[in-house]
Amino acid sequence: MSQPTVTMQPPVHGRAAGYFAGIRDVVVLELKQRLRSRGWYIMLAIWFILTGLVTWLTWASWSAQREAQRAYGGFGPAETAGPGSMIFEVVLAFVLLFALLVAPALSANAVNGDRAGGTLAILQVTLLRPGQILWGKFLAAWFAALAFLVASTPFLVIGVALGGMTPGHVVVALLMLAVEVGVVCAIGVGISALANRPLFSIVVTYLAVAGLVFGSLISFGLGTGLSQGTIMANQSQYRGYSPYEPLQEQPMPMEPEYTCSGPLVAQPAVHTERVAWMLAMNPYVVVADAIPYPVRATTNFGSPQGAIESISQAARYAMAGPEGTHPCANGEAKPRYLAQETPLWPLGLGLQLLLAGLLLWLGWRSLRTPAHRLARGTRIA
Repeated sequence: MSQPTVTMQPPVHGRAAGYFAGIRDVVVLELKQRLRSRGWYIMLAIWFILTGLVTWLTWASWSAQREAQRAYGGFGPAETAGPGSMIFEVVLAFVLLFALLVAPALSANAVNGDRAGGTLAILQVTLLRPGQILWGKFLAAWFAALAFLVASTPFLVIGVALGGMTPGHVVVALLMLAVEVGVVCAIGVGISALANRPLFSIVVTYLAVAGLVFGSLISFGLGTGLSQGTIMANQSQYRGYSPYEPLQEQPMPMEPEYTCSGPLVAQPAVHTERVAWMLAMNPYVVVADAIPYPVRATTNFGSPQGAIESISQAARYAMAGPEGTHPCANGEAKPRYLAQETPLWPLGLGLQLLLAGLLLWLGWRSLRTPAHRLARGTRIA
């Protein structure tokens, strides 16, 4: 009489711990290989020096503008405002730009580089699963890229120390920069697992990043051409300013107040709200729109104070469309500075994560063993 055999399944928490332990081993192995490379330290030092140089040049530019304003009567908002906001804006834009350039170089050959060197097969014949290999290489590339972000943190903190910004601005900026770097690293690792040649995957990753930065702008511009329409608006009457007062005695102009009068008539307008989602995937829009800038009421015509804030305002204008920006639309006066009522960055970040997740999933499928079909010239061991 045969006895039924009972197989003991490992507990769920034990399987999860083993899975994460495999990811940890891949991360440690990858980071040790990167830390042994002298070129990584050289790139990190160059990054730190360049960021410091940009910070110093920004401060010098602000000082020169202040001296010029003093020489010509002290007219201008930069006379009383500190350089912190300007330094923060410029350094943030610079760090994001070079982060988008460095992250593909650290991730786009993570998988096919080992395949070309014959070391990927060694990992595949172990107990490591394809997902552990892929996640480990992604996290290692992300951690290596975050080191460059950490090196630039002191210069963002300078913006808080010099006034004009709050610690919350730096925290949100660093968090969004880290997320954007992670998205680019995920795209690079996914493409690296799909492509056979490291050079090809690096080029494709840079093209993908360029598509997010510039392709989104081009798509939005072309989309506005297909979003022509009309809006009901009446005539606006602006308050004028006397041009004959001396410059040094003329007070700083406030935002022009205007009234709307007359019948509502159909006027041509571009409905940017229909294609605003195309801007959402742009990394600069995601970072700029996530930073909580204060609402500037009427001073200095309600204009933004820097490049990043201007990008945030442009995204809000695109989302609002002519209903919220066109003068006297529906007979109502519209503000020049738009408050951040409905943020655009969650949509953009979601689309970016969807793209990165799709590439990682395709890369996971390509790493499964045994491989039923391999491309010609693919190295196995």
